[in-house]
Amino acid sequence: MGSDVDGDVLGEEFNGYTFRITGGNDKQGFAMKQGILVNGRVRILMKKRTTLYRPRRTGERKRKSVRGCICGPDLAVLFLKVLEKGKGEVEGLTDSERPRRLGPKRASHIRTAFALRKQDDVRKYCVSRKIEKKVKIGEEEVEKVFYKSTRIQRLITEKRLRRKKLNAKAKKDNWAKSKDAHVAYEKLLSKFLKEKKAAYKESQQKSAAADTTKSPAVADKTPKAEPKKEAPKPKADTKSKKK
Repeated sequence: MGSDVDGDVLGEEFNGYTFRITGGNDKQGFAMKQGILVNGRVRILMKKRTTLYRPRRTGERKRKSVRGCICGPDLAVLFLKVLEKGKGEVEGLTDSERPRRLGPKRASHIRTAFALRKQDDVRKYCVSRKIEKKVKIGEEEVEKVFYKSTRIQRLITEKRLRRKKLNAKAKKDNWAKSKDAHVAYEKLLSKFLKEKKAAYKESQQKSAAADTTKSPAVADKTPKAEPKKEAPKPKADTKSKKK
């Protein structure tokens, strides 16, 4: 699989053709798998994100039979891709022109497909489809032709550039606004703290001045502590002495 083959191998009608092997099936219907260097069939334990297998549960693995990628006599079908066209025509393949229904969708892919420059308008090179519809106008039916094209992905237009510039400007303005608000808040906070500190100092000074201006008469009125009285001594028992 993946190797290029001359058309002379398949017959004289393919002189000048160059084919590429893209796959195939053996006589029992098992498909060829790239990377298995075997000229026959093998059983492989398959998991998620591998070709020829789709897990039904998360983490599920399954052993399945596949055909190796080396060609052999047991193949029933071989899939080929035309790389170079020869002099003769292949019936049903090269003798008729079939326009491409769907073209590339991404802007960079359209440029590579049509060899465009960066300044060229990609919208002019979209693959469009012709649609004919019958439209009823009053009592008559008129056939109208519409053209439908793909919606280009990653297309940078003037509208997109303008929107990008406006978004950047709004972001910058919001940043400056928040910075100014922060500076104003810091100023207000420092002013509040200074006022609070000054009010505290003023209250301390007032209380100190009130303590120093107290009169002595007022000081004498304070009740004095009375001297402690001594407890009376117990009387001696005279009756016991007389006996």
